[in-house]
Amino acid sequence: MRVAFSNALVEAATQDERVVLLTGDHGYALFDEFRKRCPNQYINAGIAEQNMVGVAAGLAKAGLRPIVYGLSAFVPVRVLEQIKIDVCYEKLPVIFTGDGAGLVYSTLGTSHQSFEDIACLRAVPHIEIMSPCDAHELTACFRMALAQEGPVYFRMGKADIGPIHSALPRLQRGGLVQVRAGSHPVVLIATGSMVKTARALGDELDASVWSAPWIKPLDDAQLGALAADAKAFVTLEEHSFAGGLGGAVVESIAEATPIPVLRIGIGERFSETCGSHAHAMREHGLDLATVRERVMPFAAKWKAP
Repeated sequence: MRVAFSNALVEAATQDERVVLLTGDHGYALFDEFRKRCPNQYINAGIAEQNMVGVAAGLAKAGLRPIVYGLSAFVPVRVLEQIKIDVCYEKLPVIFTGDGAGLVYSTLGTSHQSFEDIACLRAVPHIEIMSPCDAHELTACFRMALAQEGPVYFRMGKADIGPIHSALPRLQRGGLVQVRAGSHPVVLIATGSMVKTARALGDELDASVWSAPWIKPLDDAQLGALAADAKAFVTLEEHSFAGGLGGAVVESIAEATPIPVLRIGIGERFSETCGSHAHAMREHGLDLATVRERVMPFAAKWKAP
């Protein structure tokens, strides 16, 4: 995914000289090709993330297309006020890229883990939230982010779970992308790294699986149509189950087509031990085996036709 992100950045900047990349003093190897190809469109703002957002806002007001890069624990969490006031208040076309979202930086502890970033931004007006699941989805999402007229948060997990799609998917603003068709009356909706887990469970249940590359907005009509034909939803995300994809899905269908929703995500806790990303996923109950233990009894309430 990071290679796809680097390629998408270079493609955008070479095609449009208004594209400017700002980074908070990291991501050097990731941006080697960008700095080589577009040296005048690269700004290292230093370890001053709040100021970096202000600079990006000024560049956007001058007619440029800034892309702000940082670890998701810093962008957007550390700079939430600046995103809100400097960018979203004026609906400026700035793309915020939060790398290493979720538990990927597990060895660096809670300070570098970010599983509240979606929840923080969902309540901020005018900003859209994207969360691609693989390199193909990332490329398609990034192109659509550049086409938006206002702020976008681009959530990217550093761990590469491998391909989900065989080619660039066709995206519609707010729409879900079908990963697998199935006959089971329970529908699985996942985002980011958890799409791979959802697909594995979908294979076991013969359930339909949908990726949510766009968290905000969500296509309420599409979700309503899915809910009308389903008995229940399961949402999966490497994010807090409060305020993330699961919360957005529940809010979308609550009034029009309410059905049971099992939300799989990170609970009311911080990481207590240190280890690999796989270790952190197990600690928070997001590994396939633990998720299966929760999903299977829930799905068993409704038998496949």
